[in-house]
Amino acid sequence: MIPAISGAIGPLGAGEWSVGSVGSVGSSASQGVTTGAAASGQGSFGGALTGAINSLEQTQATATSSAQALATGQLSDPTTAVTAVENASLSMDLAAQLSNKLVSAANTLFQTQV
Repeated sequence: MIPAISGAIGPLGAGEWSVGSVGSVGSSASQGVTTGAAASGQGSFGGALTGAINSLEQTQATATSSAQALATGQLSDPTTAVTAVENASLSMDLAAQLSNKLVSAANTLFQTQV
């Protein structure tokens, strides 16, 4: 048995760590804006955030499928699965750190006296 490398695959299972798709949450087109780059969602903070979350979701899905392929014997090279799981773990750690920084910045902003 190969022990879990990190919290990416733990006692809860790989499905508990996945991040769902955000769909059109970040696009300005869903809000009725139809001008230039804002309509395509490119160049906006919401578009960048949506792309990052979708990329994180794809990384998690790749790690899950690689780990399952390794567990069922369909994957001959275990380093592929280990690399995918570590990549997913690092991506999730980065997302958590960014979230913590954003919350901290928002709290600082709200505590600022005018």
